[in-house]
Amino acid sequence: MYNDLFSIGPFTVHGYGLMITIGVLAALFIAEARAKKRDINADVLYPLTLVCVGFGFAGAKVLFCIVEWRQFFKNPWQLLTGNGFVVYGGIIGGVLAAFLYCRFKKLNFWDYFDIVLPSVAVAQGFGRIGCFLAGCCYGRETNSFFGIAFTHSDYAPNGVKLLPTQLFSAAGMFLIAGFLFWYAKKERKKGQVGALYLILYSIGRFIIEFFRDDYRGAVGFLSTSQFISLFILATGVLLFRKRSVEKE
Repeated sequence: MYNDLFSIGPFTVHGYGLMITIGVLAALFIAEARAKKRDINADVLYPLTLVCVGFGFAGAKVLFCIVEWRQFFKNPWQLLTGNGFVVYGGIIGGVLAAFLYCRFKKLNFWDYFDIVLPSVAVAQGFGRIGCFLAGCCYGRETNSFFGIAFTHSDYAPNGVKLLPTQLFSAAGMFLIAGFLFWYAKKERKKGQVGALYLILYSIGRFIIEFFRDDYRGAVGFLSTSQFISLFILATGVLLFRKRSVEKE
């Protein structure tokens, strides 16, 4: 819709960046509150968030460069800008960073895995609202009543009614977050809540890809994200089952 929200002197506040910031802060505060309820050291979440966000952005950019490898070799500096990220790269990079950080600090990784990932769903929900404001990750052309035509997007075709897949994704992520918060209220085996996030997100992402119309790379008849979703889903299912039978 309108990515340039307002300006403060020479600085322009972009909707996408603002929503990302709100999402990260909301995720952090929710995770902190949940950690305190479970007698888990909440102070760890601040440095952990910084590490995960840093690795997450790096992972999202690396996977984008892999998906767009032809363009990367033609003009690598253009792809190493603030545009162009693949969410799955961010998830993989963030989880890997959390594992290494907990290992280094001698913390129980599964405690923070279960605390953080439901909050990640909240952050993703706000992030998808940011996508809507920017017009990226847009949907297929439609004549349905809920189609939305962009007028000032640098990414989506303007003046054409499109499925608001960004808002569908945002609603889905908030629903996933709510379900995980509810599921985690009862005592669960460590790692199960985080594993359930992987399962639900991969299923939702696989489905929403059918309705998107922006270029996302392809592996056979699947989009790149759908292809990755299959592996994330398998990882989540195996992890959920493995953690369910392991002794604490």
